[in-house]
Amino acid sequence: METIKLDLEQYRKILKEYLLTKNETALYQAEQFSKLSMQHNISPEEIVNVHIKALKELYPNLPKEVDDSLNFLLEAMISYGLAYQEFQTLREKQSELKSEISVAAKMQETLLSTVKPNIKGLDIGAISVPANQMSGDYYHFVADNDDTLGIAIADVIGKGIPAALAMSMIKYSMDSFPENQREPSAILENLNRVVERNVDPSMFVTMFYGLYNPNTEMFSYASAGHEPGFYYHADKQLFEEIEAKGLVLGATDNAVYKQFEKKINKNDRLILLTDGVTECRVGDRFIERDEILEVIQRYIHLPAQEAVEQVYKHFERLQEFQFRDDFTLIIIQKLV
Repeated sequence: METIKLDLEQYRKILKEYLLTKNETALYQAEQFSKLSMQHNISPEEIVNVHIKALKELYPNLPKEVDDSLNFLLEAMISYGLAYQEFQTLREKQSELKSEISVAAKMQETLLSTVKPNIKGLDIGAISVPANQMSGDYYHFVADNDDTLGIAIADVIGKGIPAALAMSMIKYSMDSFPENQREPSAILENLNRVVERNVDPSMFVTMFYGLYNPNTEMFSYASAGHEPGFYYHADKQLFEEIEAKGLVLGATDNAVYKQFEKKINKNDRLILLTDGVTECRVGDRFIERDEILEVIQRYIHLPAQEAVEQVYKHFERLQEFQFRDDFTLIIIQKLV
């Protein structure tokens, strides 16, 4: 297919053979002609134009109606060709964007990675699964030399790359705080100023931060508008909501966060989560709070990591393996 003239000669022969014989060989040749045309970036309207010329050479006295219909087809194919080129351009851009998002997701996974600490007397389980490639959820453990454990769990109101960047900023801000400023209320107040100054006003962050001291067995905590967690009383097999209120991060530059304390008893559990757990759906119906606690209680006797994984798998099946929001769940059991 070096020239259009050569294409026309080839096409005329193929068309004539098919019109005279109706055999499969001519159809196969037409198929090969189309493939070759695609390789040479020949547009649909060019092929239609070649078809019209070949047909008129074979049948010079075509009825006017047929001639007009062929011209109509040619105009339609010109519009089709332009639309197809635009579509191909969009597909290429979409492919590039997917590739960039994939790279960004891997970077986010690296930047926000946290090591589940080995704290004597605690069994810790954590799982965080994004609904899409980029997650708007975040959790982080901070273990000090005295086995004091800091636990952060957060959710950006907003998704995608901006949410990932906001989470990265929060994580590295937390890492920069000195060890003598680990009180939950102070952590949230400092982070609030960081978010208010550096994050777009349309984006807010909910966050819960807790600090467990094994020497006193006390768990101190504060919340910035985050989903309430639960305290599980092992002896009574009952859940108690962890009540803590506070403004979301970034709403105002002078927010103050109240700090609470709770003694953690042997075999009891802390359950921290994001709204991707509490807002699971079955069809168009949100799962009720009691239903969620029933599922958690079903697996609460398992080691903490196995428990969070089984809860996740349960809701994954319930939602037909398609979460609408990021899913993050942490269970911490006091062993001694």
